[in-house]
Amino acid sequence: MHKILDGRVAIITGSSRGIGRAIALRFANEGARVVCNYVSHEGKAKEVVEQIKSMGSEALAIKADVASREEAEQLVEATVKYFGRLDILVNNAGILIKGGIFDDLSILDKLIDVNVKGVINCTRAAARIMMEQRYGRVINLSSIAGIGTSAKNTTYYAISKAAVIILTKRLALELGEYGITVNAVAPGLIMTDMVKSQSKEERESILRLALERSVLRRVGKPEDVASLITYLASEEAGYITGQIITIDGGRTDFLTRSC
Repeated sequence: MHKILDGRVAIITGSSRGIGRAIALRFANEGARVVCNYVSHEGKAKEVVEQIKSMGSEALAIKADVASREEAEQLVEATVKYFGRLDILVNNAGILIKGGIFDDLSILDKLIDVNVKGVINCTRAAARIMMEQRYGRVINLSSIAGIGTSAKNTTYYAISKAAVIILTKRLALELGEYGITVNAVAPGLIMTDMVKSQSKEERESILRLALERSVLRRVGKPEDVASLITYLASEEAGYITGQIITIDGGRTDFLTRSC
């Protein structure tokens, strides 16, 4: 059976759990050799690697904080040294800290360091390899928060994810001539460990919001996002670049905008 990522090498940042984990497993199922990046969940990252190996594919767990340019470069260097090439980068690592305009600006600094500078650091390092190969796929994780949903107390987070959107478009412009596509996915509410770790009251509020504001009346699964990203990483998406694709079950609570 044809596997759409057969022979490709991929880095998925923040892939020890949640959406990143689902992407790593789906990529491996489609024939890719996978680097599972993590910062603090070494055990979970190694579990992903072992699961991939049990599927008959190759995988490697590498610790790196994407907010550090040096560590991002070391992540890419270690990948190329082990696998000999790098074809796909999924900038999935990110953090969510609640905060509005009257909260401490240090919250925004932390969000920018990981959610925005992390994308820049990893893409800079990976793009050098992809430019030499004249081929590459970069897929960034944004959020519908960055497009203007009405969830409160997420203004700083929304700023960081909006930055990922314009960064995606600009990177597509800079790298397109080298055969590298750059796209972003903007998920809505996805049932991850981040959601499950909330208090019972917060979790119920989140689920109620999804049921009320999604036309499909359900919360997304990490596998939903992984399916879309797998397509964007494949040859079949070779003429798609600079695009932001929402995957949110049909959310209806976007702030109005002129267009």
